[in-house]
Amino acid sequence: MQLKAIQNLISNWLSEYNEKARTKGFVIGISGGIDSALTSTLAAETGAKLTCVSMPIHQEATQLERANRHIEFLKSKYGNVTSVEVDLSAMYDGFLATIPSTEKGEQLDLSLANARARLRMTTLYYFAGIEQKLVLGTGNKVEDFGVGFFTKYGDGGVDVSPIADLVKSEVFELAEFVGVNQEILNAPPTDGLWGDDRTDEDQLGATYAELEWAMNVLKNENLAGFTKRQQEVLEIYTKLNTANQHKMNPIPVCKIPEEFKG
Repeated sequence: MQLKAIQNLISNWLSEYNEKARTKGFVIGISGGIDSALTSTLAAETGAKLTCVSMPIHQEATQLERANRHIEFLKSKYGNVTSVEVDLSAMYDGFLATIPSTEKGEQLDLSLANARARLRMTTLYYFAGIEQKLVLGTGNKVEDFGVGFFTKYGDGGVDVSPIADLVKSEVFELAEFVGVNQEILNAPPTDGLWGDDRTDEDQLGATYAELEWAMNVLKNENLAGFTKRQQEVLEIYTKLNTANQHKMNPIPVCKIPEEFKG
């Protein structure tokens, strides 16, 4: 990859979008993961004002510590970066206390994880609104256009997606090039929505390298001679891609024939 060219392209693209939109910079949620670390660094490179928001919700301690160290790194290097920490734990607990109780189960756990993501989205747009800034998306190509591994109207609720045309291996390569610290590069990817240390791989059932492979295989329609594990990965990818089309496609609109309106 032409890493410097890609770095400049993304930062310039962000600068131009900010200028055309007549906004005053960017807001981003910092999770302690590779995607938000790379995106925030590229945004800081623009010179536009960048607000980094840490939003713990009963967060696993190491995730929060990584996020805060990355924020301090950005602030020490770029004069246009500011930060704020908003502990959403009490708000989340209040939400739990308000909604009707239900039996615990896998669907409830997933719904509550998504609720965390939506509370964070609301918080980011609060700051974006009062500061007249754009909310930066941190999804990569595998998540956003492959398996739909994001929360609809949660971390999927953004204004611009700077790294959504990079697969995860490219994200790691570019992040190392721009100076993201080693502990983030080494940390297993996680969405941080469960209050524990479960990884994306735990949830997906496959590594990002495997999912990238599946994307390429299906794109090239080369479906011969697979190992048992490769067949499993293809099934995982296809199942997730199919189930999450509602996230990746525009909202369906019921079209009314013009003669019905006359």
